[in-house]
Amino acid sequence: MFRTDRAPDLKTVLIASGVVLTLAMGVRHGLGFWLQPISQTHGWTRETFSLALALQNLLWGAFGPFAGMACDRIGTARVIVLGAFLYAAGLLWMALVSQPALFVIGSGVLIGAALACTAFGAVSGIVGRSAPPEKRSWAFGISSAAGSFGQFLMMPVEQQLISITGWQHAFFWLAGLVLLLMLPMALRLKEPPPVASTSDQSIGQAIREAFGHRSFILLLSGYFVCGFQVVFIGAHLPSYLKDKGIMNPNVAVLALALIGLFNIFGSYYAGKLGGMLPKRYLLAAIYGLRTVVIGLFLLAPLSSVSVYLFAAGMGLLWLSTVPLTNGIVAGIFGVKYLSMLSGFVFFSHQVGSFLGVWLGGWLFTRQGSYDTVWGITLALGVFAALINLPLREQAIARGPVAVR
Repeated sequence: MFRTDRAPDLKTVLIASGVVLTLAMGVRHGLGFWLQPISQTHGWTRETFSLALALQNLLWGAFGPFAGMACDRIGTARVIVLGAFLYAAGLLWMALVSQPALFVIGSGVLIGAALACTAFGAVSGIVGRSAPPEKRSWAFGISSAAGSFGQFLMMPVEQQLISITGWQHAFFWLAGLVLLLMLPMALRLKEPPPVASTSDQSIGQAIREAFGHRSFILLLSGYFVCGFQVVFIGAHLPSYLKDKGIMNPNVAVLALALIGLFNIFGSYYAGKLGGMLPKRYLLAAIYGLRTVVIGLFLLAPLSSVSVYLFAAGMGLLWLSTVPLTNGIVAGIFGVKYLSMLSGFVFFSHQVGSFLGVWLGGWLFTRQGSYDTVWGITLALGVFAALINLPLREQAIARGPVAVR
């Protein structure tokens, strides 16, 4: 049911995994819209809801390597089925629980585990194993574009659901949508037959090899910055704009939707360019350009036009790191344990996400502004641009034949 004796159709794999990513990433990117209504209803500060989102991101990363191991061992489809039920349960939990500690812990565990089972780390393995090496970077770009399309599609849907049905019932609708679409798509993700190789590398050997490789550590460091930047902006931009006097919520909705729209192109072309140019230079350029775009946004007079220009610029750079990072991991270590190794890299991303979203709320509560976090975001962008330059992308040879 979950495996095939012949190579699966790459188009089917990309479509099915794309629908899963569209929902997983689309719903997740819109959770910032609930920050103010939930906080006002329960009488919480922004720090409480920010901590819940931060814990979701941290546990998403912590569960990622284990979800990746499961995908590599028992198949991606089974893991996505589990993730769909966890996602629905997490959304219902956020709708129904009003005690702060239970809200933070429960939603953190459920949504975090759900994303580990349904987002990029989980599907990267089957995409990498289904695509021939010459199309692998391009295929990762398609997957990343699907996640971006989810943000573009789901931002207005979630905002309208909150406006029409109320924030609580909006969670109910999203839970049903996740189950309705993710479950049948999971059944289309049949694993390809294993590729014969002289290497019988174990999971433990693969982990030790990766963490002993300098380029893997550099990827971890750069991806930390990616998580910090995108999750801080995604979660706190609506509130930042409102604090600065842009009261129309549609400006924030359109800005986040534009990020998703432009990242469809950014992710696709990053994956395509990754098949032609050194990926390390492309990663360094992305982080450097992010720093420039954020700096210009903060220096320019704030208006709806400047917000939209910022969103378009950030959108081109938003998830374009994903196909390049996964491509480097696959190129160096092969695809046998790709989901697991991508999970470890993504854990670093989510540590950054945790700090980005939590520091945004924590520092705002104490300082009354986001100025310090914006400064940290700029400094980290420069660091990430520099840390990716020394990466080495050559494949590791294990015995007579490398695992490819």
